[in-house]
Amino acid sequence: MSTTSTPLSGVNQPLKGIALILLATFLFSSHDTLSKYLSGIYPIMMVVWVRYVVHTALMACIFMPSSGLRVLRTKRPGLQALRAACLLGTSLLFTSGLMFIPIAEATAVNFLAPLLVTALSVPLLKEQVSRGQWIAVLVGFSGVMVIVHPGGELFTPAVLLPLGSALCFACYQLLTRLVAAHDSPTTSNFFAGLFNSLLMSAIVPFFWQSPEWKHIPFMLALGTCGMVAHLMLTQAFRFAAPALLAPFGYCQIVFAGLWGFIVFNHAPSLTAQAGIAIICLSGLAAAWQQRKKGG
Repeated sequence: MSTTSTPLSGVNQPLKGIALILLATFLFSSHDTLSKYLSGIYPIMMVVWVRYVVHTALMACIFMPSSGLRVLRTKRPGLQALRAACLLGTSLLFTSGLMFIPIAEATAVNFLAPLLVTALSVPLLKEQVSRGQWIAVLVGFSGVMVIVHPGGELFTPAVLLPLGSALCFACYQLLTRLVAAHDSPTTSNFFAGLFNSLLMSAIVPFFWQSPEWKHIPFMLALGTCGMVAHLMLTQAFRFAAPALLAPFGYCQIVFAGLWGFIVFNHAPSLTAQAGIAIICLSGLAAAWQQRKKGG
């Protein structure tokens, strides 16, 4: 699953930024594909636990030798814990949804998150949202209704899982905005990984299933894809502006569709493709409206 990052200095190499965000979206879609595959074999709680433990272990190997425990020092521990809980909710709900919904369609529904950020920023951050942005939000939800239209095979309560994931992820992004003024992206990402690893470690014994040796490489790859994707996304914003990179983020849906066809032999229907296109266009329109505002 994808995330947002705070723009950084050195925004002057757009091709490098585009290459990095494309790599990040490919890795995020690979992560989701591995989640769907493993959750068909192991309990979801165990799959999510593996994801965070591997992620945190890799971050510790990369950052702690030079920074030590300073990397975990936060000025807003309460907000960081709430942010981490929202990310964990995203992981649990999205992975659960993948058990019932094809990966491309679930990914597209989860991409409502940027639109939900727009809507929630009004009551939570007291931001001003233009009429054009509200229209983009409504159009995005209409895209979901096209995908899960009444009478269609996806018109089931299971669609509430990726919708819930999108809502959690929108809250996660809003909290990321708030903590960005106090802590570095490395601290925020490390804190979230460690917090969720500890929380899931307390829960996973109740769902434990001894992994087969042949699945361990997939489990390691799951956490590695998630961690490296986050790093690549952070690096992308070092080289190119968010407004330039926003359209390329939607390539994750394309990669998810390709993985869904290759691994699970599923291709979105024409109706689902139309709904996916509507969600993508509404998200791009919202990003364009935000750019006009100078946000």
